[in-house]
Amino acid sequence: MPQPIRIALDAMGGDFGPEVTIAGAALALEHGLDADFLLYGDETAVRAQLAKFPQLGARSRVIHAAFAVRMDDKPSVALRQGRRVSSMWMAVEAVKKGEAQAAVSAGNTGALMAMAKVCLKTIARIDRPALACQWQTLRGRSIVLDVGATIGADARHLVDLAIMGAAMARITLGVETPTVGLLNVGEEEIKGAEEVKTASKLLRDNPPPGMDYRGFVEGNGIGKGLVDVVVVEGFTGNITLKTAEGTASQVFAYLKDALKRHFWARVGFALAYPFARAAIQELRAVADPRRNAGAVFLGVEGVVIKSHGGADAFGVARAIEIGYEMARDNLPARIREAAAIAHADEGGALAEESKSDAAE
Repeated sequence: MPQPIRIALDAMGGDFGPEVTIAGAALALEHGLDADFLLYGDETAVRAQLAKFPQLGARSRVIHAAFAVRMDDKPSVALRQGRRVSSMWMAVEAVKKGEAQAAVSAGNTGALMAMAKVCLKTIARIDRPALACQWQTLRGRSIVLDVGATIGADARHLVDLAIMGAAMARITLGVETPTVGLLNVGEEEIKGAEEVKTASKLLRDNPPPGMDYRGFVEGNGIGKGLVDVVVVEGFTGNITLKTAEGTASQVFAYLKDALKRHFWARVGFALAYPFARAAIQELRAVADPRRNAGAVFLGVEGVVIKSHGGADAFGVARAIEIGYEMARDNLPARIREAAAIAHADEGGALAEESKSDAAE
């Protein structure tokens, strides 16, 4: 019988700390996850919350961490002060030591990325890691990356993002040959920044194995689900993600205000709610940023998941479940294999294009 996957959880991460992270871990078990937990954080605070969930307590070990990274800490400060002693570092280090198969944190994104990169190192042939999220679309889900791990990208990095995103899509979406597109200001080949156009030519002329490159995708194509994987550099990707989250919150606010504004609107909603409850809950699950699945750090030698800082218990549970999936199917190994194949010929088109860009 296979051993259950062990999750290292930064119990102090996020806006709400152990109160939500522990409840999220308990909810993941209620959802049927066959996992054990290493819970890192202030032992007194963690055990106080753990006492509420006997099932989780039976499958957990609490490890005291004397330091918690704050949400507003600069990554360099968090790394300097929290290295080896913070709940965040200890969760990531558990993956490096083989004590856990995935680390999950709702804490400071920049600090988590810095710690993952320093502690776990990057996968061979991958220069820079990326942050990938699952995006709800009209056709289901897509993978969008990079949504904020690194700023800027040359053609080679964009190709690496495509390789990593396709590897994640094969696990998460269950698609053997995922479709891939580059986010751009238009679908025409003549549009966009030079590095984006160069990356598109590389992907079209020398497509890495295991993906179906479809060309450029505009911003409004993400929500339509035109491709399984949308590739974008981190600065633009993060703005895109935050804009979508803000729009979702805005729509919910408009709806709430409209239902409160008039008496008959409130009466109509009260009468319809028993019949529409399931649909409303489903809409909240896919559109509320606090309930979105965790983002995955790609390109490091281990599975690290970033849950939304303001996540509720459901959101933390989803992040844990994503970590479980990535660990179960060994995402780093899949990326390592795909990158080795794609970059096997270092004197090929990709290397020549990189040299050309450097010369310019």
